[in-house]
Amino acid sequence: MRTDLAPARAGALAGERMPRRLAARAGALWRHPWARIALAGAIVVVLVGLYLFTDVPGSLDYALKIRGRTVLAMLVVAAAIGASTVVFQTITDNRILTPGIMGFDALYILIQTVVVFVFGSMALATADPATMWIVEMAVMTGFAMLLFRWLFGGRRRAGGAVRSIHLMLLVGIVFGVFFRSLSQWLQRMIDPAEFAVLQDAFFASFSRPDPQLLVFTLVIVALALAALVPLLHVLDVLALGEATAIGLGVRHRAVVTALFGLVAVMVAASTALVGPIMFFGLIVANLAYGLAGSFRHRHVLPLAILLGLVCLVGGQLVLEHLFALQTTLSVIIEFAGGILFLFLVLRKGAR
Repeated sequence: MRTDLAPARAGALAGERMPRRLAARAGALWRHPWARIALAGAIVVVLVGLYLFTDVPGSLDYALKIRGRTVLAMLVVAAAIGASTVVFQTITDNRILTPGIMGFDALYILIQTVVVFVFGSMALATADPATMWIVEMAVMTGFAMLLFRWLFGGRRRAGGAVRSIHLMLLVGIVFGVFFRSLSQWLQRMIDPAEFAVLQDAFFASFSRPDPQLLVFTLVIVALALAALVPLLHVLDVLALGEATAIGLGVRHRAVVTALFGLVAVMVAASTALVGPIMFFGLIVANLAYGLAGSFRHRHVLPLAILLGLVCLVGGQLVLEHLFALQTTLSVIIEFAGGILFLFLVLRKGAR
C-alpha cells in the first residue's frame, strides 16, 4: 500500500515545489533594479502607444505629428526634472527639496508679469518664442549661478560647504518669496483683461510646444544628461556625506559646483519650454527611491525619468478620457505633489 502511494505523493510534492521555485525566481528577478527599470520602460511604451493611437478623430498622420510633439515635450521635461531633482537631493542630502525651492518658478512668473506690465499682454502673445525662451533661460540660469557663486565664491566659509549649501537654500527661498511678492504687486496694477492673458503663463502646458524650442531644449537636456553619466559613481559617494566623500578623494566643492550648474541649466530649459511645475520632481524622485531597491544613481536616475513619463503620459490619458480636458495636467500634478510633500514632512520630518 505504501509502495503504491509513494510515487503519487512524491509527484504531488514535486508539483508543489515547482510554483514555489518559480515564485522564488520571480522574486529574485524583481529584486534586481534593472528588472524594475525594464518594467517601467514597458509601461511607458504601452502608455505612449495608447496616447498616440487612441481616439484619433481625423487624419492619423496629423494626429501622430501633434501628439508625438507632446510626447517628446513630456520626455524632455521628465528627463530634465527627474534627473535634476535626484541630483539636487543628493547634493543637499535632503529628499523633500527640489530645485524649484531656489526660486526658478517664481522668477519665471515674474518675467512674464514684468513683460505684460511694461509692454502689455499683446507683446507677450506676439513675442518671438525663441527670443523669450533664450531670455527666460538666461535669466533663470544666471540667477542660480550668481547665487551659487556669491555664496561659494572667494575663500572657503567657516562651517564648510554643507553649511554654504544650506545658506544658499535659505537665500533661494527668500528670493523666491521676494519674486512672488513683487509679481503679485505688479499683477494688482495690471488691467483685468490683460491679467486674464497672463494667467495662462502660471500653469505648465504640454500641448503643441514650439518645434524650434523643443529641439533647443532637447539638445541642452541631452548634453546635460551626457555630462552626468561620468559622474554617476561620484554621486553615489556624495550620497554618503561631505566628510566621507572628501575622505574618499572627491573634490567636493568642484564637483558640487559642476552638478549645480547642470541642475540649473536643465530646470531653466524645461521651465522656459512648458512653464513651472513645482512638485513634479518631488513625486518622481521619491517614487524612484522607493521602487529602485538600490541607492546607486545609475539605477535611480533612469527610473526617475521613466516614472516621470508614466506620470505625464498616464496623467494626460486620464485628463482626456476621464475629465474631458476640464482642467490642466499641471494642476493635477501640483495637487498630488502637495499631498505627497505633506506626507513626507509628517513621516520623515525635515530630512
